[in-house]
Amino acid sequence: MPLTVGSNQSEALRSVSIASLIRLTDFIRPYGRLVAAAMLFLLVTAALSLLLPVAARYLVDGLAGGSPLDLNRAFAFAVVVSGLLAVSTACRYAIVTRLGERVVADIRKALFAHVISLSPAFYERTLTGEVLSRLNTDTTLILAVLSSSASIALRNSLILCGGLALMLATSLKLTLLVLIIVPVTVIPALGLARRLKSLSRDNQDRIAEGTAFASEALLAATTVQANTHEEVSQQRFDAVTESYILSANNRILVRALMTAVIIGLSFTGVTIILWVGARDLESGFLTPGQLTQFVIYSIMVAGAVSSLSEVWGELVRASGAADRLAELMASTDPVEDGPGVALADEQFLGKIEFRDVSFCYPMRPDVVALNAVSFKVGVGETVALVGPSGAGKSTVFQLLLRFFDPQSGAVSIDGFDIRQLKKRQLRRKIALVPQEAHIFADTARENIRFGWPAASDEEVEEAARLGAVHEFLEELPDGYGTFVGERGIMLSGGQRQRIAVSRAFLRPSPILLLDEATSSLDAESEGLIQASIDALARSRTTLVIAHRLATVRNADRIIVMADGGIAAEGTHDSLVKENGLYARLARLQFI
Repeated sequence: MPLTVGSNQSEALRSVSIASLIRLTDFIRPYGRLVAAAMLFLLVTAALSLLLPVAARYLVDGLAGGSPLDLNRAFAFAVVVSGLLAVSTACRYAIVTRLGERVVADIRKALFAHVISLSPAFYERTLTGEVLSRLNTDTTLILAVLSSSASIALRNSLILCGGLALMLATSLKLTLLVLIIVPVTVIPALGLARRLKSLSRDNQDRIAEGTAFASEALLAATTVQANTHEEVSQQRFDAVTESYILSANNRILVRALMTAVIIGLSFTGVTIILWVGARDLESGFLTPGQLTQFVIYSIMVAGAVSSLSEVWGELVRASGAADRLAELMASTDPVEDGPGVALADEQFLGKIEFRDVSFCYPMRPDVVALNAVSFKVGVGETVALVGPSGAGKSTVFQLLLRFFDPQSGAVSIDGFDIRQLKKRQLRRKIALVPQEAHIFADTARENIRFGWPAASDEEVEEAARLGAVHEFLEELPDGYGTFVGERGIMLSGGQRQRIAVSRAFLRPSPILLLDEATSSLDAESEGLIQASIDALARSRTTLVIAHRLATVRNADRIIVMADGGIAAEGTHDSLVKENGLYARLARLQFI
């Protein structure tokens, strides 16, 4: 699914390669000390690795005719270097791994903070499962690079450069031969790496597609099973998984080919060098120890090139993940935040006004959801929105919460265009009871406190009493501390709805939005809670969406909506007398 990014941004994102990983420096910068320590131990391990062939040279020359004292010193030198290498390698691993975990945790936090703030308009275009894939799978690839691959790449780069310098000091002729062989090895790697980059990005896209489908299907598992759709869903998931396997096989094939080419060329070069070195040894240009040292350096350089080719594949794959993460971070919210109004909370009273508002949803630009709608709701007034499905009632709530902005007209609260307010500033003034309450995998207490995180336990319990759920919660095994399961699976639909109503009671907001707040309640529960809702509404400006007219007949005013506009407005009695749409709906329900 496409993300909301500018065309220039998109072009830039598509054109980057390993440069994408450089963007991670913003997350690495705060940990300068860890980076410095990691680089120090990286240099130490590379230097100690380059000293081992020197120790081997002394050992070979000592065995070939040196004194016992020289031989003992050579062995002691080798033991000391090996011990220091072991300790420094362990320190490097611990520091680099810790750094990688810390940085990736920060990336995940930044990504979540960004996507959780994006308006529903963004999620019209982007599947939640795809966002989750980027948040988890892609960041895991970045973790592999930061905690392992980058360190290996730097270490092998140092060994490559240091090894070549020490080879040059040992034998100019053999080093020149190596310098001919190395480009022959590297050039094919670069060509194959470009192909690997494209395949890695496609691989990650297939993973995201599978995650998105699985997330959607599992969240609707009861619907899938009730409609005996398991086989079809399984077939679709199998197809997506097989497309991932096909993409993965192509990526594996290219990487295997790249590894085979580089290793084959590298060790063929080492064999050639050994042959030339053996002839120099026969001619007396080299001692046995020098040849041994040079061969070890050659193997180390060849191994470094081989390792860099493999790491390059990991870096290329991670750069694809970094592209995707950058794309997500670059996504913009279609609903821009306002500058904010310098008013204290008590100065917001809750007067609502819609002025000539027209709106179409972004994914349905040809369908008018609201057409030149105008109405006012006074402070403390209760106004009901009624009408057939698709009339625009829920759209009024969506615009009032600034999940979307109208294409024309304005929505204001207390005389301020809500586009002047910061979204958090606006939404803190509104308590919403949706038609389908979302219950989180947490305790009952925390689900009610979700409406106002700063509330005390006593305030939570008072809200539960007003929401007619206190007695039920008291009877649970752990009372308010009972875990209610994912999406509140341990609760009935009515109990979930009463918890949502309790959230609204807890929230000290001057505006109350009720979207079929009692639709999931049985007659007894509805009777218990309706009086509490009426009491709550008296102290707040209230907008009610209702299909059951009995719940709103006592509203101060009723607005009848049809086809995105206002068809009529008045009290229950006056609208019945008009014998219009409301009267027809009333006759259907009350007769």
